[in-house]
Amino acid sequence: MNGKKGSIEINIPPITNTKLSENKKCGEVSAPGKGWILSIWEFCKEDSNRVVFSLKVGLAILLVSLLILCRAPYQVFGSSIIWSILTVAIMFEYTVGATFNRGFNRALGSLLAGILAIAIAELALSMGRIAEPIIIALSIFIVGTVTSFMKLWPSLVPYEYGFRVILFTYCLIIVSGYRMGNPIRTAMDRLYSIAIGAIVAVLVNVLVFPIWAGEQLHKELVSNFNSVADALEECVRKYLDDDESEHPEFTKTVMDKFPDEPAYRKCQSMLNSSAKLESLANSAKWEPPHGRFQHFFYPWSEYVKVGAVLRYCAYEVMALHGVLHSEIQAPCNLRITFQKEIQDATSDAAELVRCLGKDICEMQRSLKASLLKRVHSSTESLQRAIDMHSYLLTSTYEPPDSNPSKPQPKLSLTLSTTLSNLSNPLAEVPEPNSNTPSQPLGTIPPLQTESYHEMMRKQSRRLYSWPSREVDAFEEEGGFSTDFIPKMRALESTATLSLATFTSLLIEFVARLDHLVEAVDELSKMSQFKQEAL
Repeated sequence: MNGKKGSIEINIPPITNTKLSENKKCGEVSAPGKGWILSIWEFCKEDSNRVVFSLKVGLAILLVSLLILCRAPYQVFGSSIIWSILTVAIMFEYTVGATFNRGFNRALGSLLAGILAIAIAELALSMGRIAEPIIIALSIFIVGTVTSFMKLWPSLVPYEYGFRVILFTYCLIIVSGYRMGNPIRTAMDRLYSIAIGAIVAVLVNVLVFPIWAGEQLHKELVSNFNSVADALEECVRKYLDDDESEHPEFTKTVMDKFPDEPAYRKCQSMLNSSAKLESLANSAKWEPPHGRFQHFFYPWSEYVKVGAVLRYCAYEVMALHGVLHSEIQAPCNLRITFQKEIQDATSDAAELVRCLGKDICEMQRSLKASLLKRVHSSTESLQRAIDMHSYLLTSTYEPPDSNPSKPQPKLSLTLSTTLSNLSNPLAEVPEPNSNTPSQPLGTIPPLQTESYHEMMRKQSRRLYSWPSREVDAFEEEGGFSTDFIPKMRALESTATLSLATFTSLLIEFVARLDHLVEAVDELSKMSQFKQEAL
């Protein structure tokens, strides 16, 4: 039974295997369907307006289709009513402003194409049956060339859809009119059908749960303010709480895009939303006064300007996250030295950013002089702390003289302790009161036979030294080499440079807040926000 010679192995399948396999197969079939349903649910839950928009499009298509399904309107308009369905499908957009913009281009393009088609068709008829197709073909070539060139002109790019409408509407009208023999009648039927589809699309989009582009732009900008403030606080908190226990490689962390930091991901997505803000602003210009935006010619372009200044602040936060996740890190005790000043500057700056976002959200103008003064005060405190403790960011060691007759200078206690921690974190530093005989720092110990513990110590240096490096000549020979002290001095300076870079980026972020406050004040003035004291 256990594989011995002469044994007989009998395999009796359990009774429940068949049922388990069937259940497993059923689970394999139902799991993808369940995941698909959950993904749709999450997509709809993220923005409920997506469901509303889909239902509105279906309603508009249904209303236009009734003109064909019902006999009375079909006898009036005929088969040309199919253009109404095409107009609704093309013209209906997510927001009201985008629908008005698309409708304007559609109406103007169809009108110009209809007038031009009637004029060219009448001219071709007057030239006779032989010249008529030649003139029509030549006009199609000219219209296609001119409209395609004009929609590429920089100042006419916003009306690119209108030129496309001119092209295909002109071609369809003049070709169908040539075959039917009555271009004027054909053009008028097309224009009537397009007008019906446009009216239905606009009425459904405006009257049935309207989705305003201005409101979307307003909410998007406020959300960006909160994302920047959250990402800043999250980055500084992680930087100060880091105990150097684990430092993943920067390339691997960048590839993963810091999956454990949701605030960072929001800030990163905000940097890619510039095109979205510009599109919403262009669509909002076409919308009539609505909701909280009750006056004409609302300055939607100022929202784009504020968003551009806010993105510069987000770039500084992204740079702070880069320092946080880099392999070069300052010692933990050095970061603790400036912990209070960094936390004060961060909390005040984040509070100011949230205050600006709240002002835009509530459409009010608050007096932020005291808050801005407090931000500057905390930043100046951080700068003074760095100036007062600048000796911690630099080394007091002077490079050795080239003359070999002069004695080697001694290392300071602070530098030697830091170097020992950087190069050999597992080695124990002897206590000053230990009974072991002390030895001057600059002397070279005698050569000794390498023991097992010494080999393990060297191996640990290879594994845990920063940056990762092979054992140099000093470690192999057990003595000081000529270039050992400059190398370790460079390691210490590079590590402390990480803290200096982090604090300088934080100070630069605060400096950009002045421009952000000015942009928000300009927006509040032009948008006529109500005045309210903070």
